[in-house]
Amino acid sequence: MTARILVVDDIAANVRLLEAKLMAEYFEVVTASDGPSALEIAAKQSPDIILLDVMMPGMDGFEVARRLKADPVTRHIPIVMVTALTDTEDRVRGLEAGADDFLSKPINDVALFARVRSLARLKVMMDELRLRHETSDELDFGEESSAAEEGDEPGHIVLVEAADFLAEKLIGYLGDAGHAVTRVTTGAAALAAAQDRDTDLFIVALRLGAEDGLRLCSQLRSHELTRHVPILLMLDDGELQELAKGLDLGVTDYLIRPIDRNELRARVRTQVRRRRYHDRLRNMLETSVSLAYVDGLTGVYNRRYMNAHLDRKIMEIGEGGRPVSVVMLDIDHFKRVNDTYGHASGDDVLKELASRIRESIRDFDLLARYGGEEFVLIMPHTAADIAVSVAERLRGCLADRPFEVSGSAAPLPVTASFGVATTSDPNETAESLLDRADQALYQAKANGRNQVFCATVAGAPEAGTGRSAALG
Repeated sequence: MTARILVVDDIAANVRLLEAKLMAEYFEVVTASDGPSALEIAAKQSPDIILLDVMMPGMDGFEVARRLKADPVTRHIPIVMVTALTDTEDRVRGLEAGADDFLSKPINDVALFARVRSLARLKVMMDELRLRHETSDELDFGEESSAAEEGDEPGHIVLVEAADFLAEKLIGYLGDAGHAVTRVTTGAAALAAAQDRDTDLFIVALRLGAEDGLRLCSQLRSHELTRHVPILLMLDDGELQELAKGLDLGVTDYLIRPIDRNELRARVRTQVRRRRYHDRLRNMLETSVSLAYVDGLTGVYNRRYMNAHLDRKIMEIGEGGRPVSVVMLDIDHFKRVNDTYGHASGDDVLKELASRIRESIRDFDLLARYGGEEFVLIMPHTAADIAVSVAERLRGCLADRPFEVSGSAAPLPVTASFGVATTSDPNETAESLLDRADQALYQAKANGRNQVFCATVAGAPEAGTGRSAALG
């Protein structure tokens, strides 16, 4: 995943080095040489991540972080402080100022790229939730509300640590701060604990006796109930390769042993606050759009909301240059289902199709019912080849498993045809993009159904053969 990164350092050589490293990994880089200019650039250009030097003349990094977090325009931008300071006290001071992480000079490339990619994914998800809430407000449904940060109420934490001595010490640190802690020693017990009550944070040891803590992190990210719960990984200094894997798997923060009480509390407070903010956004979104902008049968967004959302995603192309892809799908021979088994069975098919697709897409993708048996999937930051791969995967998840319906004794085979269109042009209209996806869908139908067809990018003739389309 690419991202726009603001590098802030008063030493030009440090800026050039970081810029070269990040650009080599295809990140977009903007720079600032002092605190005031960093604040101005952050407010105007809205970077995805800020790499912020601590020791700068005039306004140091701690003050810059505090001002960024105090401004509603910039408070949600992740901050990574880059510093030669190694004292725990300085790390705690930075965390309390709003930093998400620290990188020590000289910067380790593995840690740099892993952390940047992890924070970029997190910001995309949070931005998408805020965008959907803003969209519903603009469409004038319900009372306007503010998704302000939650306070610092204690949270419920599941601690996964096999060593009794360390677990007891951590429980004491967290209990003194008011948090409720459930301690388990295995991955299976952690997953079971998450079923019993809402969890605000998992703290997972990298080494769990004979178990691998990273495998548990992967399982937590794959389960619907725990997919959005923050994970704080505990590991030893020097295990950067394992840390990089953890961040790629969805770990949101980490602690290096020996664990300092104040740093633990600061990181836990940040993660619990983020969890509460995420939940608040989702709840506000569900409340504001559930009646006016959600299809009553399938539970996905309706056409009105989808059009407004797609307009905004295309406009964002002008800011970041990232493509938007649209997948339009239509159930094959759906009329036969209604005619043979009744409209109740047809409704069962529509609901099951929507459910399967929602379970198979990213959090920031948007699925909407376009009308009848037609659905639209909007995928921001997605190139045409990736969109075709996703559509092909979705086609398989429908065709490979028959549908259970109330009007039939045996499960019904159901397939769908898919049309894909992609744009990198911020001047293209939502209507035009949807029309191209519709034409691609029509071609998939004409070619025999149960296949994916992609509208060729950049105005070349459309092409597609077999079950998935070739890109022109």
